[in-house]
Amino acid sequence: MSNFAFNNPAFQQQDPRNVASYPGAPGAQRGVQGAQAASLQHGAMDAAANAQLEGMYASPSAGSIETDRMSVEDTVWKTAGLFGILLVTAAIGWVWSLGGLSFNPSAGVSMLPMIIGALGGFVLAMVITFTSRKKVRPALIFGYAALEGLFVGGISAFFEVIYPGIVVQATLATLAVVGVTLALFANGKIRASKKMTKVFMIAMVGYLVFSLLNLVLMWTGVNQNAFGLRSVEIMGIPLGLIIGVLVVFMAAYSLVMDFDQIQQGVRNGAPRQYGWVGGFGIMVTVVWLYVEILRIIAIARGSD
Repeated sequence: MSNFAFNNPAFQQQDPRNVASYPGAPGAQRGVQGAQAASLQHGAMDAAANAQLEGMYASPSAGSIETDRMSVEDTVWKTAGLFGILLVTAAIGWVWSLGGLSFNPSAGVSMLPMIIGALGGFVLAMVITFTSRKKVRPALIFGYAALEGLFVGGISAFFEVIYPGIVVQATLATLAVVGVTLALFANGKIRASKKMTKVFMIAMVGYLVFSLLNLVLMWTGVNQNAFGLRSVEIMGIPLGLIIGVLVVFMAAYSLVMDFDQIQQGVRNGAPRQYGWVGGFGIMVTVVWLYVEILRIIAIARGSD
């Protein structure tokens, strides 16, 4: 077996072909220079790559527009825009219901804005709910927000004429419930669960059946109380107050479900357009909550 020490070029025959590869030989110097040049080139490329990476890390993170994915911030802006439309049309519905800016009590309150908003909003809500899985249509959601505004403005004007100051009370109470629910959800204190969602759905079906029955009794004249079955007292407490409090808790849990669905959509990388669906869900729940609180206060003030 040959000695590895003799493999060193210094121990080899001084052949010109071998000399070119010796350290210090002209060819070797050119090779070293080429290696140094290549090393410098790679070093420059590394420096440029590092500078690019540092620039990428320093730059703002990609938003929903760049990624075309759903984000909490984008959904918040979409929801705020929908409520902006609702507030504008609510003001129109309010003025329309009162017959103008100078309200004449003898003329009464027009129910037309409330009826148009309620029926039109219900139809659009059904269309949006059953078609959004295939395709999200923001125009329909805008239309729903506008119609809901007419409904909210009309019903608010109606109750305000009978119970002055009730709109401010209901608005503050609604904001309080939404704010507390959002804070608890953000802190992880409350979350949607399968068991609780089943209970919610059962309670919701029961509430809808009761509301439909109450509406039929009032329309047919069987029950002529102001709020129908809700005016019936149990141990001196109107049934409407008991049911109303339960419905407020149901609406609060519905908000939790809305927040949870938005959170899941963001985590799963849902398309950005589904932010409109998240805003739509929140708007439906908040309007429901406001109307229920409006009715609770009216029943409480009516029983005084």
